[in-house]
Amino acid sequence: MRIAVLRERRPGERRVALLPEQIPQLLEAGVDVSVESDAGAEVGASDEAYSAAGAEVDEDVLEDVNAVLSVQPINLSTARRLSEGTVTISFLPTAEEGPLVRRLRERRITSFSMDLVPRTSRAQPMDAMSSQSMVAGYRGAIVAAERLPRFFPMFMTSAGTVRPAKVLVLGAGVAGLQAIATARRLGAVVQAYDVRRSSAEEIASLGAKFVEVDLPPLEGEGGYAREMTEERSTRQRELLAPHVADADVLITTASVPGRQAPLLVTAEMVAAMRPGSVVVDLAADQGGNVAGSIPGQELSVDGVLVWGGFNVASQLPRPASELYAHNIVNLFLLMVRAGDLHLDFDDDILAAACVTHAGRITHRPTLELLGEVG
Repeated sequence: MRIAVLRERRPGERRVALLPEQIPQLLEAGVDVSVESDAGAEVGASDEAYSAAGAEVDEDVLEDVNAVLSVQPINLSTARRLSEGTVTISFLPTAEEGPLVRRLRERRITSFSMDLVPRTSRAQPMDAMSSQSMVAGYRGAIVAAERLPRFFPMFMTSAGTVRPAKVLVLGAGVAGLQAIATARRLGAVVQAYDVRRSSAEEIASLGAKFVEVDLPPLEGEGGYAREMTEERSTRQRELLAPHVADADVLITTASVPGRQAPLLVTAEMVAAMRPGSVVVDLAADQGGNVAGSIPGQELSVDGVLVWGGFNVASQLPRPASELYAHNIVNLFLLMVRAGDLHLDFDDDILAAACVTHAGRITHRPTLELLGEVG
């Protein structure tokens, strides 16, 4: 059996699906590895390093492959070249990739989405959404510290005391918790809010204060928050507005896979912040938690800097790739038996992560998104 690792082609994508360090593990499992030339260039992994680890490096790696590994989804032309029964594993946000999903079905390609790996104890080694969110949360705190025109920590000097920066984090999933932890390490005073009451203990364990608002919690499935009504959303913004206005830094991280990110902060709330404050919207490329944020851009709004995230994990490509490579190899090895491809859809992880197989779309929410369920 042979797998191909592709060079990423989407603008702004600097990660790679596999590093030389993982290749011996695959070879030991009876899997030959072909790596497209320059696949690891953005993370400092040379073609020579892949070759030394036992991979074949070539300009064209798609002939006679059983599986294709990538970070971003393959494109339509690549799907056209793959043989029936080929397996693809990548992030595959089906709400945005309808034409590709249909092409994969037509070509009878079996596709697995790293977005759909369930959040269970057994699946944790394959949970790329969490690993990449951790990278994004760290990056968000660093971006804020770089751009805030003052110190994060408190300094006591003979010239006087400099108070610490006040950081507010909205959303305490993996990205939010990492942003909290990083801001605390940098010395800021941190507050955080999440609609899930279960997050309060995690926030406190990191040395931050949970923001109490007079609203019932919204506990969802799979570790995510449940969608809220517009009435609840409006009331939540009203209650959070004074906390936002008092913050030197606001970091927003709230997202729900497959859906637009919830609007947490209005333009009026941003305008009420002090000049020189910084807003980091890590969900900007998913619709945005902050009104007016633009993915990949920095804006000045009434003296407040608003930084819109775009593929944030890819801005730290080496550690993001290290984590993702472990995730994708762990998932792929569930499909390998004695060096051959063996797809066991009685396995709850493989069943949950599969999007297309044998000419069918197997993921029901995707069928509904595409309007193919009556």
